[in-house]
Amino acid sequence: MGRSSNANAHTSRRQVIRTLLATKKILLLVLLTDLGDSYAIESAWGERMPELRSGVRQSRLRAKKVEDLVAQDPTDNLVVAAPTVAGRRGRGRGGRGGGRGAARGRGGRGRGVPVIDLDPDQPCEVLPGAGVGGRAAGGAQPIQDFADKVVKMDGGSAEKIAAGEDEGTTSPVPEKVQVGHSPQYKVERKLGKGGFGQVYVGRRISGGTERTGPDAYEVALKFEHRNSKGCNYGPPYEWQVYSALNGCYGVPWVHYKGRQGDYYVLVMDILGPSLWDVWNSFGQTMTANMVACIAVEAISILEKLHAKGFVHGDVKPENFLLGQPGSPDEKKLFLIDLGLASRWKEAGSSGQHVEYDQKPDIFRGTIRYASVHAHLGRTGSRRDDLESLAYTLIFLLRGRLPWQGYQGENKSFLVSKKKMATSPDLLCCFCPPPFKLFLETVTNMKFDEEPNYSKLISLFDELIEPQHLRPIRIDGALKAGQKRGRLLVNLEEDEQPKKKVRLGSPANQWISVYNARRPMKQRYHYNVADARLHQHVEKGNEDGLFISSVASSANLWALIMDAGTGFTSQVYELSPIFLHKDWIMEQWENNYYISAIAGATNGSSLVVMSKGTPYTQQSYKVSESFPYKWINKKWKEGFHVTSMTTAGSRWGVVMSRNSGYSEQVVELDFLYPSEGIHRRWENGYRITSTAATGDQAAFILSIPKRKLMDETQETLRTSAFPSNHVKVNWSRNHLTMAIVGAQERTERKVESKQPISRRGGCDLASGGCRR
Repeated sequence: MGRSSNANAHTSRRQVIRTLLATKKILLLVLLTDLGDSYAIESAWGERMPELRSGVRQSRLRAKKVEDLVAQDPTDNLVVAAPTVAGRRGRGRGGRGGGRGAARGRGGRGRGVPVIDLDPDQPCEVLPGAGVGGRAAGGAQPIQDFADKVVKMDGGSAEKIAAGEDEGTTSPVPEKVQVGHSPQYKVERKLGKGGFGQVYVGRRISGGTERTGPDAYEVALKFEHRNSKGCNYGPPYEWQVYSALNGCYGVPWVHYKGRQGDYYVLVMDILGPSLWDVWNSFGQTMTANMVACIAVEAISILEKLHAKGFVHGDVKPENFLLGQPGSPDEKKLFLIDLGLASRWKEAGSSGQHVEYDQKPDIFRGTIRYASVHAHLGRTGSRRDDLESLAYTLIFLLRGRLPWQGYQGENKSFLVSKKKMATSPDLLCCFCPPPFKLFLETVTNMKFDEEPNYSKLISLFDELIEPQHLRPIRIDGALKAGQKRGRLLVNLEEDEQPKKKVRLGSPANQWISVYNARRPMKQRYHYNVADARLHQHVEKGNEDGLFISSVASSANLWALIMDAGTGFTSQVYELSPIFLHKDWIMEQWENNYYISAIAGATNGSSLVVMSKGTPYTQQSYKVSESFPYKWINKKWKEGFHVTSMTTAGSRWGVVMSRNSGYSEQVVELDFLYPSEGIHRRWENGYRITSTAATGDQAAFILSIPKRKLMDETQETLRTSAFPSNHVKVNWSRNHLTMAIVGAQERTERKVESKQPISRRGGCDLASGGCRR
């Protein structure tokens, strides 16, 4: 198909774009069911977008430009692309489409969002003996569940890259080591190997009289090969973190570092057994007193680390080590492995909290202990270390976590889903009350919230025994000025109660989204059976309305029809096939573009295609999971998400060129992502597409290329269909842009006829709400 060069056509297209951006997607319906948001039983909660300062502040993209590693699509995932089309001709009435057709388009190149893809590393291999900050010889031999080890990301050194080692392709470590101004060490037995290098015992060749410190006769030597992924940009990123934290309470000292031959070398204190080793040596259990001591000391260590501006990113039993047996520090706790540490606070004088972001294809940490936010790809902050600590403590006390045992490629998804579905009551049912209180507190924290470390420590006061009975030293907690006794501080005595976001019980809810727009005529129907759909569409067409959005609930349909879509013609198909490929491609040949889609739980779908859109090319994908990697790839090619839907657990996503958007982001969650949406609002984004399965909800938020006005957007959550709220918002010129919700059984029709005027009241006349 040729590209028109007519100047009038280009002018018309620009007018269509402006019209569409002003009026498009006034109302979008999508079903969201069985999400574990306990607040669905309440009557309503309203959330309003904050006032924006002048201009739009966009989120900072921290991703490095790396090679696109998107895998080929599985055979059960359908990807279909429309040809590039410039010219549009013809008008027509809405009606059913039919027939067959085929069109294959050529992908284009364009500017988009850079990609960081997961690069799953091989599991860490931890051998018996001492480690960096390692396990002392003679310590308990760990029984590792290798499937649970760290999954690391690929990216720039400032984001920390996993240094996957391959002994078959790297040179052997040197027999002797001397870096910087260090003494000379003989490299002896190997202590461990993992994603961030190899660790050996180094014995000083001459001198050395101490057990720890720069004059120690035995040290831990950590080697990372210069060709490993973590050293692509020079010395390992971990070096920067140790330099910033050296001397930080609970972090082992790094005495020397430098490069020798093909290796970067760290010279560190050698430590004793890990909490994993101790847990195994005690018969895979620990007393409440011991775990409480671990809790208060670990909180204190994390407080000091956080005060330096870093989060650890991989808190787990294997990364907490005790001092060497027989030394004064044998009961002292240390936190090791800073390879996944990142800044929660900007370096320099500003000291501002890093910006919120979510990249669902990035995961950092260890699956068993990672926070739900880490599973979802959100920027790490202080709350994530504390949530991982909560899982660590419960594991040490109970001996098992409910999400152990999952296998397969979607293990991370299944584990994170189980974490969200497991309430603190259930997870801590055999734990003393302080552990439940700790878990509830840290899982309800906001992204940039400063933890009240003193109050968290005080939760465990009642479990701490006298000093001579303590198996772990709690120097950090004592120095923090805590009154060690049976004093339990009420966390709510000077704080507002918080909503509990993880109660573990599934619920249905309606989520409605409202935009402040110029008044126009709008009509919607819901709970419409297949047989009655056609008559509603025909009646709307006769009244000058076109479908702007469709959805399904309990295999019944909802549709919204607007007078201000800018469409000139429309066709639709109700098919037992989810996103019927042949029909869609035939309509593409006829210059129609997908403008709305909906899927039902029985696998059928409703596809609406229109003329008069600004789109020049489309592509869509059907996938068994949310296709974020494909979306990311298409962003780079200049496409943006313009429609989404689901059918059961299957996702259907439509992306278009010339959509009128400059930037897009995704908020993906098991619940309504309230905090993430508010963060995006503050940066100038607006919800433009949404869809949900029974497990997950996805929201696409966009920034338009052309800012027409400072558009207000609100969301509301209710336990029933928000009929009254919709009408009230009509009276305020807030038109419903999206409704995501539960189900009713009676077919309903509601209409808003809004003349262009500044004032008006809601008059419940026959046929709906009129103004």
